[in-house]
Amino acid sequence: MQYTQQLPIYQVDAFTSIRFKGNPAAIVPLQTWLTDDIMQAIAAENNLSETAFFVPEENGFRLRWFTPTTEVRFCGHATLATAHTLYAHLNYTAPEIQFFTKSGLFTVVKQGELYLMNFPVDHIVACEPPLLIQESLGNVKILDCYKGLDDYLVIIESQAQLKALKPDFRLLTQVLSRGVIVSARGEDTDFVSRCFFPQSGIDEDPVTGSAHTTLTPYWAQQLGKNNLTAQQISTRGGYLECTLNAERVIVCGKAVTFLIGEFFI
Repeated sequence: MQYTQQLPIYQVDAFTSIRFKGNPAAIVPLQTWLTDDIMQAIAAENNLSETAFFVPEENGFRLRWFTPTTEVRFCGHATLATAHTLYAHLNYTAPEIQFFTKSGLFTVVKQGELYLMNFPVDHIVACEPPLLIQESLGNVKILDCYKGLDDYLVIIESQAQLKALKPDFRLLTQVLSRGVIVSARGEDTDFVSRCFFPQSGIDEDPVTGSAHTTLTPYWAQQLGKNNLTAQQISTRGGYLECTLNAERVIVCGKAVTFLIGEFFI
């Protein structure tokens, strides 16, 4: 069989320093864009929550993210994984990376093992929890519900309830949003969360950087402080440090490389 291109690929576990934890993302460096159909097919073949593609631009990189079923306008963990790939494997040495995305300019700074990502705040509005969300979460008491730009944010009583949660994804798929973030006060961190995106082909995302642009301003107000520790208590799990800085959220995490390879199209 003839191949038209041979391309590098990296798989990185984000928001962790331990392989097989955190959230895995595939990273594909490009010199010029592939077609959207080809990038979507690659993401489906990888079958990870996100595959990131980037091309160099003046003063930075143009960055896009695809789930196995669709392109998304914002993905935090794959942004972290892309920054890690550039610094760890592609000889990037500048103190800051600029990523130009469909959600605007994101910057990443490396400090030791930590990557500090600068994202815009997601402004949330209080709302009644949609019936589909209430039914999908079962008998769990909902304390508060908010709607952000992409997701619903649901607050429940405890970390134990959150860990035991078994949503009905058939119902959640029908909610008119990217997904649903469920959160509670943490036992060992300031807050904990789980994130469900069946609408995008991901029943539960292991660790979701973008969700923390929604979670951080909420918990900063609730707890009266701007520097917060967070844990996403999915099966793989991951830890984040988050800072509210006016209209921006600094989301910090570590990353570790799992795979370096090549593929053919």
